[in-house]
Amino acid sequence: MIVRAGAKFCSTRCRVASARRTKKRDALPTEMASERRFVRYTAKKVPRMVDGGWAKSNDSATWASLQEARASDVGEGVGFMLGGGFGCIDLDHSISDGVVADWARAVLDANPGTYVEVSRSGEGLHIFGLLPESGGRVIRDGRNIEVYSRERYIALTGARFEDAPNKLAPLIVPSM
Repeated sequence: MIVRAGAKFCSTRCRVASARRTKKRDALPTEMASERRFVRYTAKKVPRMVDGGWAKSNDSATWASLQEARASDVGEGVGFMLGGGFGCIDLDHSISDGVVADWARAVLDANPGTYVEVSRSGEGLHIFGLLPESGGRVIRDGRNIEVYSRERYIALTGARFEDAPNKLAPLIVPSM
């Protein structure tokens, strides 16, 4: 029960608990957060500039800082442009009924010590890390894996997976 008019929380304890949850959810690794590689995206995951124009994965002039992207109300959320040493292993359809598939767990185990978040669908994982630029790779052999390290962006959720660290490490890409 809120006692004061205009109060957001019922008590100091609730306010502190909310701040801790928000900090865990919204905290991106410093290596990412300090870069101007952020965009907004639409419901159909089309990248947009913070002012509403079209963002381009190969034009850094269309990207923004994390603060600018979060402050913008364009589209549905914030995305991160890959490249410049930043890569992502996207594990699609890797979580079912809260359980991580064995093939996805093997990829996670090969990449300890790096930031991982749950995708927008709640059924996938994004493993962010350091990866030299190269062409993308798609593996569909019972596993649903995509690996990107340039001219792509990933829609961020900030929903850190399990106890994933808040830092980036070199990525180990799964073999075909």
